[in-house]
Amino acid sequence: MPPIKIYKQDYIATPAGRVWKAFSKNPFALIGLWGVCFLLLLTILAPFIAPYSVNEQNQQILLLPPSWDPLGHVEYFLGTDDLGRDIFSRILHGVQLTFGMSLIIVSCALFFGFLIGSISGMMRGLKSSILGHLLDALLSIPSLLMAILVVAVIGPGLYNVFWAVGIAMVPQFIRTIHQAVHEELQKEYVTAARLDGANNLQVFWYVIMPNVWEVLIIQITMAISAAILDIAALGFLNLGAQAPSPEWGAMIAQGLDNLLLAPWTVTIPGVAILFSVLAVNLVGDGLRSAIAPIRN
Repeated sequence: MPPIKIYKQDYIATPAGRVWKAFSKNPFALIGLWGVCFLLLLTILAPFIAPYSVNEQNQQILLLPPSWDPLGHVEYFLGTDDLGRDIFSRILHGVQLTFGMSLIIVSCALFFGFLIGSISGMMRGLKSSILGHLLDALLSIPSLLMAILVVAVIGPGLYNVFWAVGIAMVPQFIRTIHQAVHEELQKEYVTAARLDGANNLQVFWYVIMPNVWEVLIIQITMAISAAILDIAALGFLNLGAQAPSPEWGAMIAQGLDNLLLAPWTVTIPGVAILFSVLAVNLVGDGLRSAIAPIRN
């Protein structure tokens, strides 16, 4: 048998290979994956492909319609706002502030949530019970409301949004990892590993974690979409990114005054938020559908 065929069979036989095989059969999941890859590419290349500076103003072209409008101009593909700034360039730079920042926030929240959740999940008795009730109380508060409370304490601003949304996301990861690890500890194969002489670290990393990664990956995709919405909502409420920032939520807030006269100043950033959240959610739903049969 040719070596390449053996490698392919071995790859599909692995859990990751089976997940990818099931994931790739879902067309909506693949569309979402391509959308996420496209956003990642824009996050990296936005400063290099934006045709104009993010705050460059041109008083000759105030509220210029998009290029597909009869009054539009091809040089300003998505039109301009009330200060003559190119919306296409601002949308590209906004990818870094809305989508890119959400990735950084979720990565930091994942680190602290994983650290605290894994340690607490390995605990038993009163300490584990107290932490579980505390997390339930924190998670009863919506993440956006918690982020608003944090911003109210530390003040508005783009960098403060990082801390506000991050603090709101950490309890979600702690709860997810804590519950998953705690449930796995009750399984018989964990008891068997302990009888074989495995210590707590070995039990956690080699026995429990292979069965927790799937739940964690799904939680990551849910957290990214929630972080995008929270960042945009704070910007819209003038609690996050401040003018003249090209953050998508702030752009919607800045365009509300001209909604009837120039609706593209509001709808285009709104479509960008919708596209990014939809792409991430499609990937998350695809992963959930692909992992479920393997876990069962």
